[in-house]
This record gives sequence, C-alpha cells and structure tokens, in this order.
Amino acid sequence: MENTSTLREWFHRVDSNNTGNITAPQLQRALAVGNLRFPLSIVQQMIRMYDFDMNGTMSFEEFVALNKFLSKVQNAFGELERDRGYLTPDDVYEALLKLGFSLDSPAFYTVCESFDQNKRGMVQLDDFISLCIFVQSARNLFNSFDTTKQGRVTLDFNQFVYCSANCRI
Repeated sequence: MENTSTLREWFHRVDSNNTGNITAPQLQRALAVGNLRFPLSIVQQMIRMYDFDMNGTMSFEEFVALNKFLSKVQNAFGELERDRGYLTPDDVYEALLKLGFSLDSPAFYTVCESFDQNKRGMVQLDDFISLCIFVQSARNLFNSFDTTKQGRVTLDFNQFVYCSANCRI
C-alpha cells in the first residue's frame, strides 16, 4: 500500500474544490488517469462501501480504506494474471478465495459471467475490481441482516426492497 503522505497528496489533487471530500465524478476521473475506467455507478458503489459518515462523498480516511481494498484486489489479480492482462474464470475463483470470498458454483458463475464484459472467459482488471466491489458490497449488506452471524437471513418484503435498492451496480 502507498504511504500516507503520497495518498494525502494524491487526495488533495483530486479534491480540486478543497472541501476535504471527493465526489464520485472526481474519483472517476482520478481512477481513469491510472487507466482504471469505471462507469459512474461503480465509482458511486466504491464510495458507498467506505462512506462511513454517509454523506455521499469520500473523506481522506474513507479514501485510505478504499485504497487498501483496491490494493488487495489488484495484488490478487496480479498474482494470477500471468502477464496475459486478464483472468480466466478459474483464476477469478482462486483470486476471490485469496480475498476471503467463497461463493458456491451457481453464484460464482453468475457473478463471473455478469462481469466478463466481452463474454470470452477473460476478466480484465477493471472488470475484476468491479466484480469484487459487487461481492464486497453484497457481503456488507448481507452482514447487516445476518445479526446472529449464522450465514443465513430471513427478509420480509420491506427488507427485500431495501436490499434491492442498495444493490445497484
């Protein structure tokens, strides 16, 4: 992970309004400079994952948490991409395990297929990051309902609607 002073310098360059917070469009432009191109909806999901104060923007501390997550995801990708620039579905499965995500076959193949933009069994870095953001967000939302930590939840209709509204990607 980059050191704090480097991250702070980068954050201040992105925070062009000097508000102490960065918006989704600002983060999207900054990620694009690093050749990571995401739709605004994915960048908004990144912010929601670490928006601890729920203000819709990202403070420096929240940015550090996002950076830590993105670094772990990029490292997992880098360990398995074998200079090809993409992961196969088997590689994606192994990378997800390294990141602490264990999905059964139907869930894994559905998610993997959803984030394979070209539908050729080759998941590139930005698609892999998007996939991991989706899975982490789903885990966070699931955990908010799994109060007994049993790995199972029961939802009423209102809770289901809430979940559906919060799983926009």
